[in-house]
Amino acid sequence: MLNIIWIFLMLISFVCAAITGNMEATGAALVESGASAIEFLISIGGMMAMWSGFMAIAEKSGLTDKIAVVLSPLIKWLFDAAKTDEKCKNAISMNMVANFLGLSNAATPLGLKAMKLLADKNTDRRAASRDMCMLAVVNSASIQLIPSTLIAMRTSAGCTNPGAIILPIWIVSLITASSGILLAKIFGRKERR
Repeated sequence: MLNIIWIFLMLISFVCAAITGNMEATGAALVESGASAIEFLISIGGMMAMWSGFMAIAEKSGLTDKIAVVLSPLIKWLFDAAKTDEKCKNAISMNMVANFLGLSNAATPLGLKAMKLLADKNTDRRAASRDMCMLAVVNSASIQLIPSTLIAMRTSAGCTNPGAIILPIWIVSLITASSGILLAKIFGRKERR
């Protein structure tokens, strides 16, 4: 569906450019934006590779198991499946740690792995389980200690103080995560009844 929307938007922009006589400027902007996108990807690619490697090393060294122990009470309170399945608990904890460190791109594969483990436990294939919904909420409104991806983006854009966003992000992410978790718990209880 998104592919259709993007194609539709691109076609409309080309038609509008042709009607207004801005086809040359549109072509130049298309080439320039492609070049700037490649420059941006290269500038943050190193940071993403470093943090993804860090998470892989943490998993192999057993650090994630230790982090899972620290996060265990919270994870067991949030996710029913984590009470009985150690593999689920570890996958969820790795995902939460990656989000906590602001590694959104490194957190995505970890979140997908955790979601797959939760989906395997789901008996109703037509609807997401409470745990799957909670994981989506925790990922969408994650609390970030270090928003490293956003800081890297601001640095590559030439921001003079890229770290100025840290305190507002702490406040906003704490509010959104608390609200999302509370609502997911409330609706989860209603579903049980």
